[in-house]
Amino acid sequence: MKLNELACAVTLILAGGTACAGAGPATTVKIVAFNDFHGQLESPGSFGGKPAGGVDWIAGYVSKLKSENRYTTVVSAGDLIGATPLVSALFHDEPTIETMNMAGLEINAVGNHEFDEGKDELKRMQKGGCHPTDPNSCQGASVGAPTADDGSFAGADFKFLAANVVDTATGKPVFPPYVIKNYGGVRVAFIGMTLKETPTIVTPSGVSGLEFKDEADTVNALIPKLRRQRVEAIVVLIHQGGTQPVAQNATTMNQCAGNLDGTPIKPIVNQLDDAVDMVISGHTHQAYNCRIANREGREIPVTSANSIGRILTDIDLTIDRKTRDVTAVSATNILVDQTDATVTPDAGIKAVVDGYKLLAQPIANRVIGAITADITRTANAAGESALGDVIADAQLKATEASGFGDAVAAFMNPGGIRADLSYASGTAGEGDGHVTYGEAFTVQPFGNSVVTMTLTGAQIEILLEQQFTGCGADNAPAAFNYPAGDSGQAFDRILQVSKGFAYQWSASGSPCDKVDPASIRINGETVDPAANYRVTVNSFLADGGDKFYVLKLGTDRLGGAQDLDALEAWFNHPEADSDPAEPGVQIAPGPQDRIVRIP
Repeated sequence: MKLNELACAVTLILAGGTACAGAGPATTVKIVAFNDFHGQLESPGSFGGKPAGGVDWIAGYVSKLKSENRYTTVVSAGDLIGATPLVSALFHDEPTIETMNMAGLEINAVGNHEFDEGKDELKRMQKGGCHPTDPNSCQGASVGAPTADDGSFAGADFKFLAANVVDTATGKPVFPPYVIKNYGGVRVAFIGMTLKETPTIVTPSGVSGLEFKDEADTVNALIPKLRRQRVEAIVVLIHQGGTQPVAQNATTMNQCAGNLDGTPIKPIVNQLDDAVDMVISGHTHQAYNCRIANREGREIPVTSANSIGRILTDIDLTIDRKTRDVTAVSATNILVDQTDATVTPDAGIKAVVDGYKLLAQPIANRVIGAITADITRTANAAGESALGDVIADAQLKATEASGFGDAVAAFMNPGGIRADLSYASGTAGEGDGHVTYGEAFTVQPFGNSVVTMTLTGAQIEILLEQQFTGCGADNAPAAFNYPAGDSGQAFDRILQVSKGFAYQWSASGSPCDKVDPASIRINGETVDPAANYRVTVNSFLADGGDKFYVLKLGTDRLGGAQDLDALEAWFNHPEADSDPAEPGVQIAPGPQDRIVRIP
């Protein structure tokens, strides 16, 4: 029997709620949740005007919260690793796993980025052992991290969960679907989920041989099995989320502006069995604290804790010990505030992070170039960013020469640009205007290679149309190459384009017809729909990533350098120099004038 079936006079799924009148003795279980950590071992900067984050500070907050309730469990809603800073990525994210072991993480619902290096590498993260080829692996013993008896990487002490990710060869989940925790006789099930769209946003090799099933259907199918194990309290951890149409700050982090309408998480919650008591979400890097109706119309809490360790969600479940039902849920997003004198950061964890930083320092602190001002990924009204221009130019230059691809244009997905380039000197002390390898790596951490292919002019137009919402399998011609049932982009995803490429798109244009073909130009010449053009994209896009399916039809493919190597080469190329009269190459922010949005 769930909350809406009890004879309660008031709704209790509110922060600060109280138990129903006449309810039996209760147990309160505390859940400390976060999501989209992305290996951010050090503070990423400020949030709400205060320095926030850092795995040592997260551990300090966890310790404080555990002192308030012995029944406390720490959980993550995915993307714990992948797209990580160099201090974690250089060592195949072993530092993140090791420090999260030390911080007390118990459960991680696998996100899409956990598959960046493929299923086998993800299983190594769980089980331990050294990377099969990279000598940078298994360095934990040298920095004081806990290791296996033989000194190798010990793997995660916490459980990876992925209920809806199935190995097609065996028909079984790649990781366990759930964990049942026992709190003094009260049992709570945690179901872990990965967004079903993962194959569209991860390099295909990373998800080869895997099937990603519908999230709600998977949860609902598990309910009878959990019931047979006398479980009434059920929490879903899902790496899928929503957005608030307001700025992300300390004021809005506990709001639910827009009620998550029109976002992917809402229809999933709307289909969940009434047995589910709350949903802890992620993926969208948002902070929100919502109540969304399930399929019976009962509103259940749906939370998310922003990203990269800046926020934790402090959740209290009140559970009737007799009925085993959840009778109240209180959830509050809290800032991981480094100025909080009541919290003590974990010194042992900091020592491990500092040790890894020291090992990575010779690589991270190497200066690779110079810039004239901040170069950011902030897009203008047309969707074009200054940093997107620079990266696309770098990839074009790396592939435009004969023998390297003969490219005439390059396209870059905005989601692959993970940080800005700051003019101010960083922690390496490299001096204002200088860019280190570590900073560039943070911008492009995926290790994609550049791929040059041949597209027709008509296919280039299709590529541009596939940027916009509303264009999908149900209304696009077959040439768009959408898989059956695919609805296209969940939000406008504007590709960044190289110099010499230009076009216009209409905000009021109908789906699949927003771009004027006559406006598409390469080096001033209108693109001929019947002609062939050599274009460059990264390997993620080349396989149809981010739902740019027409790129899978590109022919005469030629693989090239890694994207980061292309960027470093551009930093030292005379053509990139904004002021040849000054000594040394200095790159200015991109002009943001290649894409034009019209009404």
